[in-house]
Amino acid sequence: METKPVWTIIKILNWTKQYFADKGVENPRLDAEILLCAVLKCERIKLYLDFERPLDEQELAVYRGYVARRAQHEPLAYILGEKAFMRNTFKVNSHTLVPRPETELLVESLVMAAEKVNSAPMLLDIGTGSGAILVSLLDYLPQAKGVGVDISPGALAVAKENAVRIGVADRAAFLHSDLFSGIPAERKFDIIVSNPPYIPAAKIVTLARDVQREPRGALDGGNDGLDFYRRITESAGTHLVADGLLAFEIGIGQSEAVCAMCRENGLGAVAVRRDYAGIDRMVFAAKEGGRYADILLEITK
Repeated sequence: METKPVWTIIKILNWTKQYFADKGVENPRLDAEILLCAVLKCERIKLYLDFERPLDEQELAVYRGYVARRAQHEPLAYILGEKAFMRNTFKVNSHTLVPRPETELLVESLVMAAEKVNSAPMLLDIGTGSGAILVSLLDYLPQAKGVGVDISPGALAVAKENAVRIGVADRAAFLHSDLFSGIPAERKFDIIVSNPPYIPAAKIVTLARDVQREPRGALDGGNDGLDFYRRITESAGTHLVADGLLAFEIGIGQSEAVCAMCRENGLGAVAVRRDYAGIDRMVFAAKEGGRYADILLEITK
């Protein structure tokens, strides 16, 4: 009678590491450990303390399913169904962009700006996706209220769920809208923020295969990657209070162009913040002499 092989933690991690490496997965060992932790519901350190523990058949079946999906370059966050962002864990799926650490810097700057100028701002998040930006801002600014808009009904459903899970749903509204199209002209906001699609269309095929599995609508910024910045800066004046703040996350090499668009549309005070790699990643703009103009250098250090 044939004996089934015993798959211990160390044995299956070593096998998965090699399998992922052969499939071109970027971080084969780390991803293997993260997926196994999700199956075993434990911290990574526990794997090292229990290397010889055998997996049972149910655990193996779930893990093999995860491994098969990751080998097809499905983003790790989609497999797990969640992604840590700021101090919370957000639900994500194939309708939403996976929140990145760089975007946390954008949120941090806006929290600082609001605390210095107006701790109870009315916020607008354009292209809200999972709601990571808006929900985090509302979480850190308990007096604030906000609206998140997105053209994807699937993304809006996820954002609403995250707002409920994190306890800010009573101060958040979510609208199906192509940028400002669904917002009444008379509606004004203290802070308008967006992490819009900014990848030039022709460059999407050069992105990591994981990234290419994310919604194209959240990536494709048109021929030069700047389509959404043009549209937002041209219309922002209608919905931004006279001395409000406009904030963007941007792609590599886009800071000068986006700053110029802000100035051309009446927001003469601009500042840029770099990400962890020292790359220009955020643009903040306000009217010269406005309440936010004086603090732009402080929030972009």
